[in-house]
Amino acid sequence: QEDGSIRIPYPGLGEYRFVADPENRKLAPLSPGADEGTTRILVTENETNNQRIFGTENATEHVKDGFHECVIHGQAEAVSDSGVGTKMAPHYFMKLEAGEEVCFRFRLFREDIEKAPPLKKLFGKDFEKAFTQRVHEAAEFYETALPAGITAQERQVFLQAGAGLLQTKQFYGYIVNEWLEGDPDEPPPPQERLTGRNADWRHLYCHDILSMPDKWEYPWFAAWDTAFHMLPFAQIDSKFAKDQLKLFLREWYMRGNGQLPAYEFALDDVNPPVHAWAVWRVYKITGARGKRDRDFLESAFQKLLLNFTWWVNRKDPHGNNIFSGGFLGLDNIGVFDRSKPLPTGGHLEQADGTAWMAFYCLTMLSISLELAQENPVYGDMASKFFEHFVEIADAINEFGGSGLWDEADGFYYDQLRLHDTQVPLRTRSLVGLIPLLAVEVLDEEKIQALPDFAKRMRWFTNRRLDLFGPKSAVHCSDCGYKRLLAIPNKERLMRTLRYMLDENEFLSQYGIRSLSRVHASAPYVYHVGNSEYRVDYIPGESNSLLFGGNSNWRGPIWFPLNYLLVEALQRYHHFYGDSFQVEYPTGSGQMMNLQQIARCIAERLVSIFLPDENGRRPCHGDDPLYANDPHWKELILFYEYFHGENGRGCGASHQTGWTALVSRLMRGLHETP
Repeated sequence: QEDGSIRIPYPGLGEYRFVADPENRKLAPLSPGADEGTTRILVTENETNNQRIFGTENATEHVKDGFHECVIHGQAEAVSDSGVGTKMAPHYFMKLEAGEEVCFRFRLFREDIEKAPPLKKLFGKDFEKAFTQRVHEAAEFYETALPAGITAQERQVFLQAGAGLLQTKQFYGYIVNEWLEGDPDEPPPPQERLTGRNADWRHLYCHDILSMPDKWEYPWFAAWDTAFHMLPFAQIDSKFAKDQLKLFLREWYMRGNGQLPAYEFALDDVNPPVHAWAVWRVYKITGARGKRDRDFLESAFQKLLLNFTWWVNRKDPHGNNIFSGGFLGLDNIGVFDRSKPLPTGGHLEQADGTAWMAFYCLTMLSISLELAQENPVYGDMASKFFEHFVEIADAINEFGGSGLWDEADGFYYDQLRLHDTQVPLRTRSLVGLIPLLAVEVLDEEKIQALPDFAKRMRWFTNRRLDLFGPKSAVHCSDCGYKRLLAIPNKERLMRTLRYMLDENEFLSQYGIRSLSRVHASAPYVYHVGNSEYRVDYIPGESNSLLFGGNSNWRGPIWFPLNYLLVEALQRYHHFYGDSFQVEYPTGSGQMMNLQQIARCIAERLVSIFLPDENGRRPCHGDDPLYANDPHWKELILFYEYFHGENGRGCGASHQTGWTALVSRLMRGLHETP
């Protein structure tokens, strides 16, 4: 426009205007070629430079690398003279001395809401007033979300976790059918695309604001990441949290057979089924008991039934309630790439895969019992999930004589089944800890309020006495007012916890490692012919390109699984009470109940982000910039995962999504005695 502002019309959102403060010109000389009294605005089209990339004719005169050509190479003709395009940027150039800083000011506003005042007023006292007011409003809002008693340093972590979550939101457009067919105005895509990646997902129509794992490094959704995002998100935007969870269950995301899309580069991949758990937790987080959003819960439950059925039919190939195949969220933690045929032949019987399904069952049982309190029809579904869980728990504990439990080691392992031979793959990893997650405590009063469900439960219990022996998945407390549903019985729970709480195995100063540290000196090795397959403890970044090489579950600390383990310990304590105590850490002689241990693990996880007496936050490693520089020391990065020995952040540095679970842990530390 004549005043140097930019008019931005956008269908559905109205017309906006972007304005640069005229005072900006006093901070920096005008760009070369700019007329006196104006701001140099670069404008081009957001179109690929086909001529440079493909050797074909460009669709437009000005393409997306026009800024680069203009700014770096001085090609003024690379940007539009008319000022019309789909990409723009104000351009200043200046030289800064070391330590010098400048501030440029801009405003964006909707013209149909407010009539633009003169530029001087836009950037006068009103600008400072508006900026100050926004800061005040943000602080006022977060005061309602912060837990009582939070320290100043914890507050910094909480606020930046929330800001990071909001930053992960972005518009995501991926219409698979159009991507497969190609743009009618562009060269057709290769024929292989029609039968390649995502070709079976023609119904997928993504045109939404989504929460991304990391907008900088992973600017696409990942369904199981999103599930974890929504718990901390529920603290700052409960509506978005519920809407986001329902969105992935809608017919333009979920396939007709009930499968949820995994992520853009392989929609067919299989991740741990945590969506129902996220729905159930967000339901409870976003409302006080008796005032919760039952419509949200019921609507999500209907679609989750389809997804659960897909899992049962897709991942239990032999009908034995032993599940296998995929679960690529933990892909490189095992001996073999579980997304490919095994080099040995046969198939894997997965301790984590089976446990995830037991966990899914219990979550659906809890939801159906909640819904049945107002609509007894849901008691029928509760019966189905109760029976299915007991059968899965019996399979992981007893199938084939010992299930996936190794009595000699006292741990759950994957097993390689070759014909009639079972070979335990003795890697001590999260694979053997995930069975602990499948635990739920049922209130006897709630059960008795549903007489039909209680009757069917008694009938099933009496009919299947084979499932209710000493190693049963169902345990009743002596007082009779609670029932525990869990995969490990009391003895197996204690034996597994000995490993998990051993600082020479899983317990790090900063949380629970994903692989036991014993494998640093004693890697697990499996030979097939002349090939060697091994698993060794790697506390930080991956040291190989194994299974893609862009992440490493073999030793670091991951927040999503740590969070689930903390929750599980709390549920075990709810049933067993203070009298059930184990050594913490293993070998220390110090006895604690499971609630105390859950709290200690949460404190270790939170400590990753808190400064020590020297100002060093473990997540930043030994970089002195973050410990000493006043401009950097309060900046907290929420990494993808953390070094198993020193807590240093690894992987994507802005993966606030699931690492923002630290704010939920802090809340628990201040709300739990």
